[in-house]
Amino acid sequence: MTQETRPGRPGLAPLTRAVRVGALAAMLATLLATLAACGKKEPPAPPPRPAAAAPEFTVIATSDLRDVQPLEEMVLAATGVKLKFRFGGTMESTEAVLTGEARAAAAWFANAKYLLASPQGQSRVKLQEKIMLSPIVIGVSQSDARRYGWNKPDVKMTWKDIADASKAGKLTYAISNPATSNQGFMALMGVVAAAGGKSEALSAADVNRGAIADFLKGYKIPGDNSTYLAEQFALYQGTKVNAFINYESWILSLNASGKLREKLHPIYPFEGVSTADYPFMLLEEGRRADYLKVVEYLKGEAAQTWLARQTLRRPIRPEVAAKVEDLLPRTGLQVELPFSPDRALADGLIAAYLNEFRLPIASTFVLDTSGSMQGERRKQLVQAIHYIAGVDSSLTGRIAKLTNRERVWLQPFASTPYGLKRFEVPASAAVAQGVAEQADSDAKQRVLADVRDFAEGLQMTGGTALYDAVYVSLQNMLRERQRHPGYQYSVVAFTDGENTAGRKLDDFKRDYAALPEDVRGIPVFWVLFGEANEAALKELAKLTGGQVFDARKRSLYSVFKDIRAYQ
Repeated sequence: MTQETRPGRPGLAPLTRAVRVGALAAMLATLLATLAACGKKEPPAPPPRPAAAAPEFTVIATSDLRDVQPLEEMVLAATGVKLKFRFGGTMESTEAVLTGEARAAAAWFANAKYLLASPQGQSRVKLQEKIMLSPIVIGVSQSDARRYGWNKPDVKMTWKDIADASKAGKLTYAISNPATSNQGFMALMGVVAAAGGKSEALSAADVNRGAIADFLKGYKIPGDNSTYLAEQFALYQGTKVNAFINYESWILSLNASGKLREKLHPIYPFEGVSTADYPFMLLEEGRRADYLKVVEYLKGEAAQTWLARQTLRRPIRPEVAAKVEDLLPRTGLQVELPFSPDRALADGLIAAYLNEFRLPIASTFVLDTSGSMQGERRKQLVQAIHYIAGVDSSLTGRIAKLTNRERVWLQPFASTPYGLKRFEVPASAAVAQGVAEQADSDAKQRVLADVRDFAEGLQMTGGTALYDAVYVSLQNMLRERQRHPGYQYSVVAFTDGENTAGRKLDDFKRDYAALPEDVRGIPVFWVLFGEANEAALKELAKLTGGQVFDARKRSLYSVFKDIRAYQ
């Protein structure tokens, strides 16, 4: 057999054969490996790791901004920033920022003038942008505006006219507590600034005390929450009050709500107003990028238009304001009254309001001392009484403390009411000019110490006669008001459980309805604590013109602080 050769490629046959043998061997090895792998399952590929959820961009906001909560979803959709509001009172929120305990990336207040009046506040705020506008307005029932000629186009009402009308009894109003809320404080500052006849140089020593006293004679319905005040105003419009002093947006919203007996005529004091400019403030430098995204959206046309149409606040951007001018009175934005940067003026004005100028407080605290209050609950109750009796020296603590000229009754109860105790805080020394914070007198300190001692002596035993205790407290307040009408009366009822003794709920409602009509002017504030009946307390709050305060997730003393703003 001869060796086969290819034409032109002599001598390659042996190498080609070797390659073929090697290739076959390789193919066989691959086939065997493949067959061996057929019985095995490869582990699945690990799932893609989800992207870390963006942290919430928490904003501490004043309670009058609750109507902007839909912005949470709107901002998220537009910017990807997960906005989360946490609402609170003006002074409570201001204190949180000042102390660095806000636990928020940003703050949003009606204005930041008080906050930024101190170096401490200035150091906390990294950036700020004004978002919208709403001036302080005196909304007067239309019939009274016509009666006194205040609605005529050529009439230019001034702050002095407002104060004079209050002094004469022509203007009786509801307003947020000037010591704890921005609306009330800015209205009071409007009176002071206009009466002082100065610009930014106005100091605590320049304050016209007579103008404050005249203005506050018309103050009939206090409170710390515009929603609560609006409800109370609607209830008493035409009887107890004829005016509601608040931001323009609230006056316009009330007029559009259909809840009033008659609409309100807005008065914009001629010499100027204090305007809320709603600064959005960065507190955490590390969230600057998210802050800028949110601000850009809030100042954009879509958000500005939504805010104007849904909340009746004026856009900060003039071109957007022009597109919604049909919603808002053309006379709305007046000259801006100057705000003095003197922190002593603000603090002195608040202290003078609390201790000298406002209608003094007379109230009864109805205290549950039943057996279920033993231990930690008793400790919380005693602590709460200590705080309103002067232990807390913080900004909100000073505001919540028992004030000069105040009368307070402590009414403990268990299976029956017992041991009613009355305390009276003495008046402060007379001041001829200006306003200033004053140290507590020795006499006041002794009263505060007596209140704390009484709380320490409370013993917890027996059942829960809540309705009996509230009923006898209302009777006592009615008798006191007949003898001493120049006080602001209220009852604060605290219990940690269901009513188990004395009157039942229906019995209380029947007996309450049989009390003299004057009882309607004494609100009862109910503190929800422990296992207290929430539904029953809410029903009673509506019946008695008060409000329910929930102490189940907050410290009891912080709730007592809140209540003080309504007294």
